[in-house]
Amino acid sequence: MKHSIVEEVRAFNRFYTGIIGLLDQYILDSSFTLPEARVLYEVYHREGILAGEIIATLNMDKGYLSRMLDQFEQKRLITKARSARDGRSVHISLTAKGKKEFEKLNQASRDQIKNILALLPEEDNDRLLQHLSEVKKILSKVATGAEPQPI
Repeated sequence: MKHSIVEEVRAFNRFYTGIIGLLDQYILDSSFTLPEARVLYEVYHREGILAGEIIATLNMDKGYLSRMLDQFEQKRLITKARSARDGRSVHISLTAKGKKEFEKLNQASRDQIKNILALLPEEDNDRLLQHLSEVKKILSKVATGAEPQPI
């Protein structure tokens, strides 16, 4: 493998994370970190998800997730319910407050990308979409688990 491709991918990653503010302590002018937002995304889109499924999907440390879920529960963003099939498993769902918080994050993310793309000519947006599709297709060959999802 050429050293230059490694450096170009790394440079792109630094460039893009800077554009969308992923290095900010809290994303999208919210009180959530990026990992917290990703967990909220999974719980929102997979009602009753198990903690193990979140760990597998996000490749997240079990202890880190456990602490995060405890904080979410204290803030009344989620509820936990023991599985009827396996008492060791807990189903996680968003409360109405949690859904509202996620929907605000999701809309802020949409607005952020919409505002960035609005600065580009339509033909650049079309080319960008084609290239993103190709990058996703190529990288999906090495993806572990689920496809990455937007927050």
